[in-house]
Amino acid sequence: MEEEKKSLNFIEQIIEDDLANGLKNDQIRFRFPPEPNGYLHVGHTKAICINFGLGEKYNAPVNLRFDDTNPEKEEQEFVDSIMKDVEWLGFKWDKVLYASDYFQQLYDWAVQLIKDKKAYVDEQPSQTITEQRKNPTEPGVESPFRNRPVEESLDLFERMKNGEFEEGSMSLRAKIDMVSPNMNMRDPVMYRILKRPHHRTGTDWKIYPMYDWAHGESDYLEQVSHSLCSLEFENHRPLYNWYLEQVYDESKVAPKQREFARMNVSYMITSKRKLQRLVAENAVTGWDDPRMPTISGMRRKGFTPTSIRNFIDKVGVAKRENLIEIQLLDFCVREDLNKVAKRVMAVVDPVKLVIENYPEGNEEWLETENNPEQENAGTRQVPFSRELYIEREDFKEEANNKFFRLKLGGEVRLKSAYIIKAERVEKDENGEITTIYASYDEKSKSGSGTEESLRKVKGTLHWVSAKHALPVDVRIYNNLFTVEQPDAEKDIDFLDFINPESVSTIKGFAEPSLKDVAVGEPLQFQRIGYFTKDQDSTDTTLVFNRTVTLKDSYKPE
Repeated sequence: MEEEKKSLNFIEQIIEDDLANGLKNDQIRFRFPPEPNGYLHVGHTKAICINFGLGEKYNAPVNLRFDDTNPEKEEQEFVDSIMKDVEWLGFKWDKVLYASDYFQQLYDWAVQLIKDKKAYVDEQPSQTITEQRKNPTEPGVESPFRNRPVEESLDLFERMKNGEFEEGSMSLRAKIDMVSPNMNMRDPVMYRILKRPHHRTGTDWKIYPMYDWAHGESDYLEQVSHSLCSLEFENHRPLYNWYLEQVYDESKVAPKQREFARMNVSYMITSKRKLQRLVAENAVTGWDDPRMPTISGMRRKGFTPTSIRNFIDKVGVAKRENLIEIQLLDFCVREDLNKVAKRVMAVVDPVKLVIENYPEGNEEWLETENNPEQENAGTRQVPFSRELYIEREDFKEEANNKFFRLKLGGEVRLKSAYIIKAERVEKDENGEITTIYASYDEKSKSGSGTEESLRKVKGTLHWVSAKHALPVDVRIYNNLFTVEQPDAEKDIDFLDFINPESVSTIKGFAEPSLKDVAVGEPLQFQRIGYFTKDQDSTDTTLVFNRTVTLKDSYKPE
C-alpha cells in the first residue's frame, strides 16, 4: 500500500500556490537571518529548521545572512557561534552574507527616497518622535520637519553620514502615514547616528540603517522569494512591503514575508536580553552552560542534532503561539539517544561490594554489549574483580518481594557477570553501610552456557570493578527555573524563579573505557540515565553531564 503523504503546512501551501501561479522553481530562495548579538537558542532552532528544511524540500538555496545593523551589541564571537550551531544541526547554507554588505546600496536608496519626497531628516529626539506617534486609536502628530525642503534633508543626511552631528541629534524618517492604525507606518525611523565601530566595517559608517529598512531590502537584493519570520513581525509586513515598493523592479522576484508562531518551551526563556542577564549576572557559567536554552548549551548537555530536528518536526509549523512542554523535548532526546548511545557502567552513589569467595588478586575481562538497539554496535571488555562498587540504593538489608535488587540473603545477577548472594554487611559508627559482603556462583557466568548461567533471578545490577574504577564528577542538571513561564509575571523579576537545585555535582566511579570517550559522545549510564563527557574534563578529573533521565514523563495526546 502506498505510504500516505504528509499534509502540507501553511507555509508549504503558500509556496505551492506561488508555483502554481507562475513562480519558477529556480526562483525559490530562503534565508536564515540572525542578528549576531548573542548565541542562538531553542527558539531559533524552529526558524533554522523551517528555512533550511524548505530549502531541502524544494532543492532551493538558503542564505545564512547576518542582520548586523546594530554595532552596539554585535560581535564576531556571535557570528562564529551561529555558524557553528547551524552546521552542527546538520544544515548547509548557500552563501554567508551580511546586511552590512549592502550599507552603500541602502544609503543610495535612502537618498533617492529623500529626492522622491518619501523621506526626511528629523531633528527631534527619539522620545519626542515616540510621543508624537500617539496610539492606534489616536492620529499621530506630524514632525515640524516633515515637509522640510528636499535639499535640506539631502544635505543633512550626507553630513549625518560624515559624522558631523552627535548621536541622537537627528534621524532619517520615511514619510508614510501619521494617521495609520498600524504604528509601524507612522513615519518610521530609517537611519540613526551611531558613532560606534562595526565588527566588519570598522569606523566607515557613522549612521546605521534600522532593522525594518535593512531587512526587506536585503531580502530583495538577495532575491529571497519567501521571507519567513515569527509572528511579532506580522504588523511590520505593511512596512516591509512599502519599502520594497520603493525600489522594486518588476523583472525581479518580490520577496513575500510570511509569519509563523514562535516556539516557547516550558521552563525556558528565549529573550536574548534575558539570556544576556543570566550570563552577565553569573546565574549561569556562560552561554554554553548546559542549563541554558542555547544551542551551544544543549549541545554541551548532550542533546543530538537529530533529537532537536525531530522535536521541531513534532512541534510543527503553526500560526498560533502556544507553550510546548519541555517533556516533549526530553522525549525526543531520549528517543534518539536510546538508538545511538553506548551502554556503559558507572556508579554515582557507590557502596563497596566484596565477593568473599572470589579469589583474591584475581581479575577477568568480561564481554558486554555496547548497544542492543544497534545491530552492529559490537561488544567490549569490562574488568571484573573481587571488590566492586554498586549503587547504594540497589541494596537493602530487609525488603519485601517487590524489591528486585539486592537484599541480605537474596540473589541478583551482576550485568554480564555472575549471580551473587548478599551474606552480611559492615557499618560505620553512624550505622551507615560501608561494605556489603557477598558470595558468587562461579558457574553462573553470563554467556557461558552452563545450567547455572541460565538460572533466572529477578534483578540485574550494574557495577564497577573497584581496582579499575575511574573516579568521575557527575553533574546532575534540572530545570533552570522553578516555574513553567519564568518571564510571564510582569511584577516579578524572572531571576527570582531560578532553581537553586538546577545543578549538583556528585562523585562516582566508572568503568575504565570511559577514559577514552570523546567530549560530547552520547552515553547511557546503565539504569541511571543518559550522559556525555564535558569539556571541563582533564587527565585527572573526568566530568560527565546528565543529558536526560531514563524515565519518560511525557504523555502524548
